[in-house]
Amino acid sequence: MSFDYKTGGSVTLTEAQILELHQKLRDMRHDVNGRLAHITAAAELIRLRPDQSREERLQTLLVESFKAKDIITAYSHEFETIFGLTRS
Repeated sequence: MSFDYKTGGSVTLTEAQILELHQKLRDMRHDVNGRLAHITAAAELIRLRPDQSREERLQTLLVESFKAKDIITAYSHEFETIFGLTRS
């Protein structure tokens, strides 16, 4: 899905704001990588031991993918807010 964005004009960020935004980006990447590791582990366990806790593993696949999406959405929203980006 692609959106066109427009800005509210020039944006000036302080060094502290840039560092905070960068830290949030690092946290988001770490969190998403952790979710992807859970998804990979669950898929691998389903493949290796399909008879054990299959439903639980499938639930992990679903839950973790939605959590990863939510983490990315939250960061994206904050990024768009800081830079004054709005969908047109």
